[in-house]
Amino acid sequence: MAHHGNWWRYITHDPARDRPRVSRQLLVRVFRYARVYWQAVVISLVIIALISLIELIPPLLYRELIDTVLPNQQWGRLNLLALGMISIPIASGLLGVAQRYFNSRVGEGIIYDLRQELYTHLQRMSLRFFTHTKSGDIISRLNNDVVGAQGAIANTIPNLLTNIFTLTSTLAVMLTIEWRLTLLAIVVLPFFILPARRVGLILRQIRRKSMELNAEMSSSISETLNVNGALLVKTFGRGRYEVARFEKTNQEVREIGIRQAMVGRWFFLGLSISGAVGTALIYWVGGRFVLEDVITVGTIVAFAAYLGRLYGPLSSLANVPVEFARALVSFERVFEYLDIPVEIADKPDAVELQAVRGDIRFEDVSFRYAAPDSLPSAAVNDAAPPIPVSSRAQALQSLSFHIEPGELVALVGPSGAGKTTITYLLPRLYDPTEGRVLLDGHDLRDVTLESLARQIGMVTQETYLLHDTFAANLRYAKQDATQSEMEAACRAANIHEFIAGLPDGYETLVGERGYRLSGGEKQRLAIARVILKDPRILILDEATAHLDSQSEALIQAALEPLFAGRTSFVIAHRLSTILAADKILVMDEGRLVEQGSHAELFALNGLYADLYRTQFRASQSGLEVMAGMA
Repeated sequence: MAHHGNWWRYITHDPARDRPRVSRQLLVRVFRYARVYWQAVVISLVIIALISLIELIPPLLYRELIDTVLPNQQWGRLNLLALGMISIPIASGLLGVAQRYFNSRVGEGIIYDLRQELYTHLQRMSLRFFTHTKSGDIISRLNNDVVGAQGAIANTIPNLLTNIFTLTSTLAVMLTIEWRLTLLAIVVLPFFILPARRVGLILRQIRRKSMELNAEMSSSISETLNVNGALLVKTFGRGRYEVARFEKTNQEVREIGIRQAMVGRWFFLGLSISGAVGTALIYWVGGRFVLEDVITVGTIVAFAAYLGRLYGPLSSLANVPVEFARALVSFERVFEYLDIPVEIADKPDAVELQAVRGDIRFEDVSFRYAAPDSLPSAAVNDAAPPIPVSSRAQALQSLSFHIEPGELVALVGPSGAGKTTITYLLPRLYDPTEGRVLLDGHDLRDVTLESLARQIGMVTQETYLLHDTFAANLRYAKQDATQSEMEAACRAANIHEFIAGLPDGYETLVGERGYRLSGGEKQRLAIARVILKDPRILILDEATAHLDSQSEALIQAALEPLFAGRTSFVIAHRLSTILAADKILVMDEGRLVEQGSHAELFALNGLYADLYRTQFRASQSGLEVMAGMA
């Protein structure tokens, strides 16, 4: 819908994303997640500083040993040096354990906060978002990308600070020992820094491509390795095709992983060679100084020990842009979803609905799903074609009608006429493009979504059940429902006897999406769930034609008490429901072309009469007599 903005631009491909964008705004946003844990961060920094200072001592002990203790045969001092060489690693190790603890608290806390914020935001997304986004991509961002983003704060940044402390303290000590060798040691510094920026860009691009391929693989898995997907694959004999399609994506994931590993390996090889050159220079020039009695042997040994503390951090610091760039890709991918505007949200002054009568008005309502030239592509799948919503972008056109409280309304019309769209506007799964929908005089956009949801119950053609027990599925409608309340609802829906006859009764698992149940059993359980919710407004897509006559009769019997005292909208497939309706709305190509009772509409001899002759009468010829009496 145009007035909500092109939210899909946040998840479609943008070549500019492949360029580094380490902006101040992005960094501030990243560090916002660490700010909550500032106390643990400060403690961790203090420990990092202590470890860096403690680890400066061993090279000085080596120099003391070689230059003083051994030549002068100082036995007591030798014992102290040996004790120091043992105690320093122990102290450093214990401090490292403490630092790891605080660092983990920060890192895992960030994972929790980021994932919770993302999940909460996605729960607020409209139905439109989920119809245009692959579920595998959503799962990938909640799992892989959140963990990758956590690595930036939990690993990359602490490593950066550790290396800065180590580098600066080591340089300070080296300068006090021999400034000329120190300057020589940092001559190779450009060889560490110059390649880092180029390699960082390459690895960042590889990282993003790797994440996109992994998301695509997750989508393939989630689409084909569930009950619905497996049934589709098997019934169409597409197992070999799906295996080949998965293999292609899997190969691409493998190749991008190898490329990422090799680019990193060549980079570290260059760093190792640079470090080796620097070390050789120190030994060569330092050796000459020893031969000329400029410095002692102990000094050059200490210098050699400090070189590891110099070049190690230099290598890590040179790699920081690489690691941080890769981590920022994860943050960017998470932020892409967090930045998608909430299309349907509560107004600041939204009204909390209490008890409602069920008076419903549609006033000049028009609705577009999406214009063909602005449909989003499948999320992070740039090669995929846009998903067509409908051949007609305008699903409803200037629709107006009034439903009195307690009326049973039947929606009829050809396929694609707009019947389902009407039922989506009532619970605000979408908002009208034009016009407004009123409930008891309230524009639905002026009431809270949560209070509106409490007033509406829906039973759709495809019943969705949780992979949990019967009781858990029922309590999804009413969390505090008692056993007697659940049984009463199930009796009303004609399914209590079936559940009670199971070995574990209401604690029996229904299976993935309820596939352990028949179609009629699933629908009766869905009806029981709505009865337990006890809504004032009922929306029912009555699809019973595919069921056996016994299940159909049981469901029909379950529906009768469900309609009582409620304003009900039924996408009608049965003549008996249409004949029982207080009002029939006849839809065609998004327009309301006829409305009235069965007798009134049949007398018009228009579209309804045609539908009756071609569909409804054929489906239930036993009711022709009733129709003829109208």
